[in-house]
Amino acid sequence: MLLGDSGVGKTCLLTQFRDGRFLSGNHISTVGIDFRNKVVNVDDTRIKLQIWDTAGQERFRSVTHAYYRDAHALLLLYDVTNKTSFDNIRAWLGEIREYAQNDVVIMLLGNKSDCGNERVIKVEDGKRLADEYQVPFMETSAKTGLNVELAFLAIAKQLKAHKSGNPDDTKFNVHDYVRQESQQKRTNCFSSNCQTT
Repeated sequence: MLLGDSGVGKTCLLTQFRDGRFLSGNHISTVGIDFRNKVVNVDDTRIKLQIWDTAGQERFRSVTHAYYRDAHALLLLYDVTNKTSFDNIRAWLGEIREYAQNDVVIMLLGNKSDCGNERVIKVEDGKRLADEYQVPFMETSAKTGLNVELAFLAIAKQLKAHKSGNPDDTKFNVHDYVRQESQQKRTNCFSSNCQTT
């Protein structure tokens, strides 16, 4: 499930992941809940992800709460250009603790990282909050695609490890995977002189 305040880019993130395109311009906010499917390959295994996109407005919260308990993973988004969306993360995490399963996989995403001049939340702030709640963290951009696929694949790998029952697979750590992949991306970037946001 994708969670977070209205306007943080949940639908845009999902569209970028599923279709590889950005929803530019103004679009209608999600009403209640919507879902999309995508099949991904994880370690030569095809996994079908059913991704639920939720409305961020307060008036739809009672509807989305009903879906928490069946979710295996939650991607919690804030907008790096919107301090209120970041400040509300603690309230979202409180709801998750109240309504979701104890073993649900949670990942914190700071979206809209492409908006450099408008940024009000530093990367370090996101990391600090994620560390406090012991959840993996990364910044994403639904517009440029930065880390979008990585976020979903990290979650898929974690879920596959949970389901396998193989002791070697259960050692998979989503925190380490995210750090390793992000480091690899930076290393590749420096060697090819590309620019990241």
